[in-house]
Amino acid sequence: MASSLSSPLNLFGVLSESKRIINAHTRHFLALSVLFLLPLSFLITVYPTLLQTLSNSKRNPALTLRFSTYQQQKPYDYLTLSLIYISVILILSLCATGAISYSVFHGFFGRPVRLLSALKSILYSFIPLLVTVICFQGIVFAVVGVFGVLFWLLNKGFELLGFEIGYGDPLYVALITFGVCVLVLILIHLQIIWGLAGVVVVVESSWGFGPLRRSANLVKGMRRVSLNMLLFFGFFIGVLVWSTSASAVRIEGANGWSSWVFVVQIVVTSSLMTSLFLHNLAANTVMYMYCKAVNGELAWEIAEEFAREYVSLPFDEEKVPHVVSVAQV
Repeated sequence: MASSLSSPLNLFGVLSESKRIINAHTRHFLALSVLFLLPLSFLITVYPTLLQTLSNSKRNPALTLRFSTYQQQKPYDYLTLSLIYISVILILSLCATGAISYSVFHGFFGRPVRLLSALKSILYSFIPLLVTVICFQGIVFAVVGVFGVLFWLLNKGFELLGFEIGYGDPLYVALITFGVCVLVLILIHLQIIWGLAGVVVVVESSWGFGPLRRSANLVKGMRRVSLNMLLFFGFFIGVLVWSTSASAVRIEGANGWSSWVFVVQIVVTSSLMTSLFLHNLAANTVMYMYCKAVNGELAWEIAEEFAREYVSLPFDEEKVPHVVSVAQV
């Protein structure tokens, strides 16, 4: 039976509906979380401490002996380590987005949610998601590059006019602050209007710039809810990332890895981050459905769901069919 939009069209309604779907298929989403989100959260939690530990081992030869002789002969290549880290994070993120978005979409309509089907969906959505992410990041880098060029031209313009602006000059600091604030606002706006692109890729089988345009059209009229979702999940995930980075600064050498307090913090932080990632992906999919309802696109899909469950009986072949209308309140 298709799900109805009984929840209010706000942040609380989106979170409530996503929580309902997750609770209805607890073991399914727990399995997906263990497969993709828990390793993702663990890597994000441990990576700052790993970098800090390796940095300390380089500065202190005594600590270096505690690792391996290979580390004495060849220092860690931080660039290579970062590239491996980013690649693994990207792969896990795309797999989680594909499988969880697929599952929440079917769970929204009350369809059966199977683990094997969710994993198979990754085969069809991984490459389109990757291409869409590349397009998204390409636009972000282009925006950042334009701001960099504009700032460089502005700085050269002041020099041509005879103004000498140093790095500590109040005018220089004010320009930097203003430029960074404008850039952050633009990036937040892009995230708001393109936040549903991943769900569009999975549900509508599109890729590239198409999902970005589709997301921007869908989110019209729901941008405040999208902003609230971004601030809500961004705040709590940011606090967890900040706490792990702050604790990494206090880790000295290999002693921190053997501390039970550190181990407990890693476990708790990874668990909380996994839950936040799961509810964030589920909320994005529910948000996609709500946006379709606002745009009048969901009524036809709900009607199709009822049509699949309708069975034509022999004695009603000559009866006038009933007209089912879906009202949007």
